[in-house]
Amino acid sequence: MTRTAINQATPALPAHTPVLIAGGGPVGLTVAALLARQGIASTVIEADSGYCDGSRAICMSRRSLEILGWIGADKPMLDKGLSWVGGRSYFRDREVLHFEMPAEPTQRFVPMVNIQQYYAEEFAHDAAIATGLVDVRWSTRVSDVTQHGDGAAVEVVSADGSKHNIEADWVIACDGGRSTVRELLGLQLTGMQYDGRYVIVDIEQATSRPVERLAWFDPPSNPGSTILMHRQPDNVWRIDYQIRDDEDPAEAVKPENVLPRVQSHLDMISETAPWKPLWISIYNAKCLTLPQYRHGRVLFAGDAAHLVPIFGVRGLNSGLDDASNLAWKLAAVMRGEAADSLLESYSTERVHAARENIRYGAKSTEFMAPPNYGFRLMREAALRLALEDESVRSLVNPRQTTPIEYLDSPLNIGDVGEFDGGPHAGLPAPEASIQTISGARHLSELFGQHFVVLCFGDIAPAANVHNLARVYRVRDTAATADGEIHDVLGQMRERYAAAAGTLCVIRPDGYVLGRWRDGREADIAAIIDNALQQTARTA
Repeated sequence: MTRTAINQATPALPAHTPVLIAGGGPVGLTVAALLARQGIASTVIEADSGYCDGSRAICMSRRSLEILGWIGADKPMLDKGLSWVGGRSYFRDREVLHFEMPAEPTQRFVPMVNIQQYYAEEFAHDAAIATGLVDVRWSTRVSDVTQHGDGAAVEVVSADGSKHNIEADWVIACDGGRSTVRELLGLQLTGMQYDGRYVIVDIEQATSRPVERLAWFDPPSNPGSTILMHRQPDNVWRIDYQIRDDEDPAEAVKPENVLPRVQSHLDMISETAPWKPLWISIYNAKCLTLPQYRHGRVLFAGDAAHLVPIFGVRGLNSGLDDASNLAWKLAAVMRGEAADSLLESYSTERVHAARENIRYGAKSTEFMAPPNYGFRLMREAALRLALEDESVRSLVNPRQTTPIEYLDSPLNIGDVGEFDGGPHAGLPAPEASIQTISGARHLSELFGQHFVVLCFGDIAPAANVHNLARVYRVRDTAATADGEIHDVLGQMRERYAAAAGTLCVIRPDGYVLGRWRDGREADIAAIIDNALQQTARTA
């Protein structure tokens, strides 16, 4: 896909905006839409003239689809995207692994959906604009940021070269791995990057092959290389292949060097339909993060905050998790309902998540792109063993992205009472099929904007209920009124380890705040206020 400039009205840039978001990629646009759901207006500044070129991030996790569902962007993603649940890996020309991710028919979303990043940007943009609270300015870039006591003065440059000053109460930097805002503040990512490089190619070719994640190690088509393939919408194949350490990256991406290697592989796997290249790029894995994501009135999210390897699809998915964590907290602070120390918990939780993603991503990278001879030797040994020994085959599969547990978050409330299983504070709230008075739904549809309080059985919550909370009584019988949930399949009782009297409070981003075995005396307003006003630890 070639970038297409987006036509827009060109009113004068605002002199003031509650939130200025630097970067109009999927993370910036999603956080803008989530803030709008909380009643917070924002201005998005994007240096490019439209949506991105090439496929870029392509695998959307179930968790990301839930987040996009909160802004109304899930349906177009599912309508356009290609769903998948597993994949295959090959050593030379023999299959060594066939894996499937957990999935069951009653779930709201499949484990993964393949879709080009430019579609994710388009659908998030549509959702943001539909709120009426998001102003997106294309072909405009941030050139300076100066913080002061109650905000920041942001200088931006329009496409015609004219400069404008915007006062922002808060700035969110979502401007990618080469973040201008990060550079202007003199901040640096810390960690390491790998030397192994992959050429990334989008080609258009019709195929009837199932939608799976496909990987070849040392294939006959490209000896010594590793090749990954994903089907995408519009008859597009995404192909990633590793180049030798001694190959010049500038030469490696020239079409005359790329196309024969692609053709050789297509011949090997008997994909014989005509094809044409669409986009060529190059990539090397990075394991980098800022030590903190809050710096005064400036907050960092997505690639501006952290860079994680593509293996295991943690990049964009972790950025959308940043957006879901940050939006409700910043909105509560801006409405005066929370101390601004709540934003320190954003940094604490998401820096921890980035380090976990980096830890798993580094392991996957060392297998997919061995950094030295020792790692290459161990990988070949594992692949040879996997041909004969099923117990070794899990080593061949990079661990797919999963939501991170917020260990030691300052917001976590320890269990009150004894629980045998189920989600404690800091874990994502389990999904469940439910019935409400309006019909069949999924529990995750209730998240995204408010705290959700689940009361199991006939208990009634204390009269003092916080205005940010929505209380639901979970029943074994049909829902007959608003605020009632019929646990029609028994999934909620089982997955929450609930009994009559159990109470569970879930944060707007779908994480468990705390749970009580006997919730009859729980003061929901006090519980939520304590979380919002608590002085949080820094990362």
